[in-house]
Amino acid sequence: MASSRRRGGGGGGEKKDLFHVVHKVPAGDSPYVRAKHLQLVEKQPDLAIVWFWKAINSGDRVDSALKDMAVVMKQQDRSEEAIEAIRSFRHLCSKQAQESLDNLLIDLYKKCGKVEEQIELLKQKLKMIYLGEAFNGKATKKARSHGKKFQVSIQQETSRILGNLGWAYMQQNNYEAAELVYRKAQTIEPDANRACNLGLCLIKLGRHGEARQTLEDVLLHRIYGSDDEKVVARAEQLLHELNPFNCVSSPFDVGQSVHEEIMERLDLVMNEWAPFRSRRLPVFEEIAAFRDQIAC
Repeated sequence: MASSRRRGGGGGGEKKDLFHVVHKVPAGDSPYVRAKHLQLVEKQPDLAIVWFWKAINSGDRVDSALKDMAVVMKQQDRSEEAIEAIRSFRHLCSKQAQESLDNLLIDLYKKCGKVEEQIELLKQKLKMIYLGEAFNGKATKKARSHGKKFQVSIQQETSRILGNLGWAYMQQNNYEAAELVYRKAQTIEPDANRACNLGLCLIKLGRHGEARQTLEDVLLHRIYGSDDEKVVARAEQLLHELNPFNCVSSPFDVGQSVHEEIMERLDLVMNEWAPFRSRRLPVFEEIAAFRDQIAC
């Protein structure tokens, strides 16, 4: 009988644990737990924000509370508040949380149209990679997307950041800088969506021949991501917009190779970060090729 009661009690505990797993809610009754319950179970985002604030002020899981609150604020079209919250309280968070807070800030800046702030933060993240400070000095890190965990390499992260930087430059109609950054990203990890963006930059710069070749690489499935129907459709649309009689030769046609010229010009764009003295990761030699002589 006693064993039966124990089994019954265990079943109740298992059901309770299953509830937390299904709803992705932590166990307990702290301010952070109540905030997550309001967010995920009761679907009361505004009240959840109130309890996230209480969690932050009481020191209850501050890393998670600040990040989760900012996400909920973004969903509620309160992105400006989320930006201010992160800026004001990130000093209470651990060193390990800073990178994810930066990523969240970049998304918030993008949503609010704060392009200058977005560019500066993206440059700062590239600088951290150059200094070997990203990923806590490791070559890979664990990431999560749609509930799935996976490994991200420093090369993949750098290419992603460069892609975001290129997009930000495009919002400023600075297609020269965007082209350079996209080309750099493509030398690290080619991607069909970024190839379309690069093609658009080249169209805006009047270099239709290069644009056509870049976009045809997508249609011919030469680049990763070319199997995405939306990306292919975009490449086709951009090609359709090209004027076949208005091709401008590339400024790279004379003298140094395209690769060398791009590397040097992008070095100049990034030269504002110099000087550096670091335990830089080998991958950054491929990314930025910073010169000691210009870091003076």
